[in-house]
Amino acid sequence: MTNLTIEIDSIIDLTDEQFFQLCQINKEIRFERNAKGDLIIVPLMGGETGMINAEICGNLGMWNRETKLGICFNSSLGCQLPNGAVRSPSCSWIPIEKWNNLTPEQREKFLPFCPDFLVELMSPDDSLSDTREKMKEYLENRMKLGWLINRKSKQVEIYRAGKDVEILDSPDRLSGEDVLPRFILDMTTIW
Repeated sequence: MTNLTIEIDSIIDLTDEQFFQLCQINKEIRFERNAKGDLIIVPLMGGETGMINAEICGNLGMWNRETKLGICFNSSLGCQLPNGAVRSPSCSWIPIEKWNNLTPEQREKFLPFCPDFLVELMSPDDSLSDTREKMKEYLENRMKLGWLINRKSKQVEIYRAGKDVEILDSPDRLSGEDVLPRFILDMTTIW
């Protein structure tokens, strides 16, 4: 099942707080919201994709536990992007300074910015063009490094701020570069 977009902007203008409450009341449904205000229902992951996503988040979490450089999030996180969209990447990370600058109230709501690093892990039915658009949106909203992992084609698209997208075929490993110093993801467990 692919994402379902419900155009509601011409009918109702949900405030950020109302959208947050909608998500809290309907925890069994994964919602995103695009910059126009349309609701996007994101299907739950299947077992294979969920297992791989847990592997990626687990590796990032172990690296972060050792380095103590930031905060990691799984796919249930909502991020309020500067353009007004609310997105939920598969896995993400922010530097500890960003977390420390949030108020206790902000920590309980959607993050009020785009993560510095994130991963979008495609499910078998996900649209590559839609996922690429989402990655471009993250870049436009201050993401520094992002990986779009397409298990079906065994490709990874690397998105970096201020640079062209790099496409890797069946890489053995990915580097967190200067955003996540010394973080290496072993891709043999992903393919």
